[in-house]
Amino acid sequence: MKPVRLCLFSTLLLTPAALAQTYVVGVEELPFAPHYSLDGEGRYRGFAREVLDAFAADSGVGLGYKALPVDQLLPALQRGEIDLKYPDSPHWAGAQKAGMTLHYSQAVVDYVDGVLVAPQRKGQAVERLGRLAMVRGWTPRGYEDAIDSGQIQLSYSDDLRQMIRKALKQDTDGAYFNVVVATHYLDNIRARPGALVFDPKLPHTRGSFHLSSLRHPQLIARFDRFLAERSAQVAALKASHRVEANLDSDYLGLEQWKVDYFERQKAKAGAQTPASSTR
Repeated sequence: MKPVRLCLFSTLLLTPAALAQTYVVGVEELPFAPHYSLDGEGRYRGFAREVLDAFAADSGVGLGYKALPVDQLLPALQRGEIDLKYPDSPHWAGAQKAGMTLHYSQAVVDYVDGVLVAPQRKGQAVERLGRLAMVRGWTPRGYEDAIDSGQIQLSYSDDLRQMIRKALKQDTDGAYFNVVVATHYLDNIRARPGALVFDPKLPHTRGSFHLSSLRHPQLIARFDRFLAERSAQVAALKASHRVEANLDSDYLGLEQWKVDYFERQKAKAGAQTPASSTR
């Protein structure tokens, strides 16, 4: 996904002393709300921006944000054009990172990548997946064998919008993406809540987003202290942006009003079911 945009660089100015400690965070130039996105004027927004800005204010450093296509971030970090990279993970891009000693923060936020399907397809076996919609550059973890054997054919899109459209038109049997992000898009941008739902019975991956650096391990250590000491503040930002909404429940990806509705229905059904006798 490579939208045409000017690279963004905005510096958070604090005090004159902080100007000697200004770092550039390389961020992804793509829409990934509610985690992060660029607004109409190219400004970095979302949960990630607010967490990093809070760290800067708490630690007395200056942060600037430079948005680049995903595949350009690691080379930029290696060349010293950016000081930090977000998001990152020690489990990503192993071949490209060979020979690099990267320093990773503690987990900032957890995520789940998996397949969203039409509601009537939920619960079907993985063998029923024939065509899977993907955003170019993503890796469908857990489906490698089925893809290699030809059981699953991949249908690539340039961005989330195109991928979701394919799945809604039933040109594919499902769409593989970050569940919270795809659901946020369906609910708030496409205005089609519930049109596709996460299927937890299909293979899916849990992981975490981290902040990384090649040359500034001390800054990563300071960020870790911030995450530990300001955990309540970070938790409040997570709740505000719903980046981990129902991540550990059967309602992963659903908005809270739907969760409340389903819980009421479940409680009502339980109240109407006669107690079973014991023998």
